[in-house]
Amino acid sequence: MVDDTSRLLGLDGLAVVGVEDGPDGPIVQVVTADQNARNCPECGTRSRRSKGRRVTRPRDLPVGGRRPQLVWTKRRWRCDQPECRRRSFTEAIRQVPARHRLTTRLRAAAGAAVADGGRTIMQSARDHDVSWPVAASAFTTHAKAVLPSEPGPVWALGIDEIRRGRPQFEWDETTNTWRTRVDRWHVGFVDLTGGQGLLGQVEGRTAQAVIDWLADRDPAWRAQIRYVAIDMSTIFKSAVRRALPHAILVVDHFHLVQLANQTVTEVRRRVTVQQRGRRGRKGNREWELRNRLTRSAARMRGEHVDALVDDLSALPTPISAPILAAWNAKEDLLDLLATARTHPDREQICRLLYRFYRRCAEADVPELERLATTAEVWWPQILAFLHAGITNAGSEGTNRVIKTVARDAYGFRNPNNQRLRTRCTTTRKARGHLNAR
Repeated sequence: MVDDTSRLLGLDGLAVVGVEDGPDGPIVQVVTADQNARNCPECGTRSRRSKGRRVTRPRDLPVGGRRPQLVWTKRRWRCDQPECRRRSFTEAIRQVPARHRLTTRLRAAAGAAVADGGRTIMQSARDHDVSWPVAASAFTTHAKAVLPSEPGPVWALGIDEIRRGRPQFEWDETTNTWRTRVDRWHVGFVDLTGGQGLLGQVEGRTAQAVIDWLADRDPAWRAQIRYVAIDMSTIFKSAVRRALPHAILVVDHFHLVQLANQTVTEVRRRVTVQQRGRRGRKGNREWELRNRLTRSAARMRGEHVDALVDDLSALPTPISAPILAAWNAKEDLLDLLATARTHPDREQICRLLYRFYRRCAEADVPELERLATTAEVWWPQILAFLHAGITNAGSEGTNRVIKTVARDAYGFRNPNNQRLRTRCTTTRKARGHLNAR
């Protein structure tokens, strides 16, 4: 019969026979209560002859806020089977396997604190009073157990890259220039609609790396993918066309808006340098309006938009005309992208697209011509976004979490450990570890 003290300790297979105060916590004397511990681990025969006693001190989780010091007095048994290679063995239970100095639940808690608790390996090691290698090994074991071996069905896939660490440069004596020595990238695959989070990562920002990862998936899994969202990367475009020819490629509108805002900034900087002979600074109205120029007019109050146009119109024409043309073209592009998820008809899309192209053509501004060319090259993928409304926001959010994990860990030296950490962190919601209930 198990007493209350043994129930409080909660180690199945061990019974508490005594507790006393110690300098570093309670000293708990335990003995083996599992009769199956007498069975030979090699042949399974129940032993009847004892070879003596052994005393071990496995470490365990805290109980009641204090960490108990376990003193386990166990027997060493002889195996009577002549054909068994195991002549003797020591009692072991599931929570404390043979030759283990830590309980299984202590190792599991140390690994779960890293994978699901958001702690670094060093912090988990300190909290559980173990070494860094033990906590790292516990995390690896826990991660491999909780992460699915293969992703579930996906019909909207997001692909995006993220830089691993900082690039390293070296001096080239031949060309007398600096060249990149190390510049590692990771490409992530994200479930955009199913909630699975990060499905996997590969090292290297190449089309072949993306194709190889997709080729490793089951053909039925690839056949279910209907949409693939990417940024305006020709590498990902060619990889998707080769590996998933049936999928509809969608360009994320965030990068298109970012490119439009960058175009406005380039025009403003160029005309300022040409007309003023220097960079913009305080006192130059176009420089003071730099942040308002990159805001969407649809999110500004009417009087603020009117004030912006009036301030720009009051500037000299060589400065105001190009900036106003770039700003209006940017707003035309935003009006076109705003029709996504509204089921726009063909006439509406054509009217807004023609207005954008005409604005860029009539302005005679090199930056706007380049923006219009980019939109023309990627128009099939932009049109797919307008109809489907699929964005790569899930991939961008995943990249933000990956950067936070790397910053908390002060960087990673091992790419495999980094991918394991990021997958655990970005799949917490799918595995139910972000649910407050």
